Amino acid sequence: MKGVQGQGQGKHWDPVCGKQLDTPEYQPSSEYKKRRYFFCSERCRHAFERQAERFRLNELARVGALMTPGRVRWGIA
Repeated sequence: MKGVQGQGQGKHWDPVCGKQLDTPEYQPSSEYKKRRYFFCSERCRHAFERQAERFRLNELARVGALMTPGRVRWGIA
């Protein structure tokens, strides 16, 4: 799971490139469907804003695959 606030021990990840962000408050950010996403650069923020729904669905798929024991959902292998 990437790019969301409050992920395990307060870590934040860029949802586009996967880079860990140490101080997300000073990084570019964007809000999508009442959720704040942080990015390592304006380039990643712009890529996210062009395809925000795709990134959100990928995040949901990862969570679903992790939360469903013995099953893989939404086409994640």
